Amino acid sequence: MPQTRRARGAYSRQMTNGTRSMSILSTTECWDLLASSALGRLVTSVDGNPAIFPVNFVVQHRTILFRTALGTKLVSAAINNNVLFEVDGYSLSEGWSVIVSGVARSIRGEEDIAEAEQAGLISWTGSEKQHYVRIRPRSVTGRRFGFSDEPATSVPVEDPVLG
Repeated sequence: MPQTRRARGAYSRQMTNGTRSMSILSTTECWDLLASSALGRLVTSVDGNPAIFPVNFVVQHRTILFRTALGTKLVSAAINNNVLFEVDGYSLSEGWSVIVSGVARSIRGEEDIAEAEQAGLISWTGSEKQHYVRIRPRSVTGRRFGFSDEPATSVPVEDPVLG
C-alpha cells in the first residue's frame, strides 16, 4: 500500500482500485475535519441495545463537546463510559469519515462548566439543554475516499454472518 506524505510529517496510506482511491487520514487531518463540522452521531448503548443520537457539537482541546437535556443521552453518558462518535462529509468528488472512540462524561464542576461555556456551543433545536457532555478520545481514525462515475466491479462474496 503506497504512503503519501502529508503536512507536519504525517503520513496517510492510500489504496486504489481502478479509478477509486481510499486513504487513511492522519490524526491531525481527523481533528481538522472534526473541527470543520457541526453535526455528528453519538453511538452508545441503551438498555443493552445499540443507539445512535445525532448531536451538534464543537471540538474543544481535542475533545468532543455537546449539550443535552435530561434524558437518554445524558443517562447513557453517565452509565456507558465507552462511546463512539462519528462525523462524515462529502463533496462531488470525494467523501470522508472520522470515528472517535472514547469515554463520555457529564461535566459537573464549576470550572469545567465555565470552560465548556467558552466553546460557544448553542443548541440547534432551541430547547433547553443545560448539561454538557465531553468525550475524551481513546482513538481517532478516519478515511477519505474518492468517488467514481463507473460502477463497482467487485465479485460477490458471501456474508459470513448473513450467508
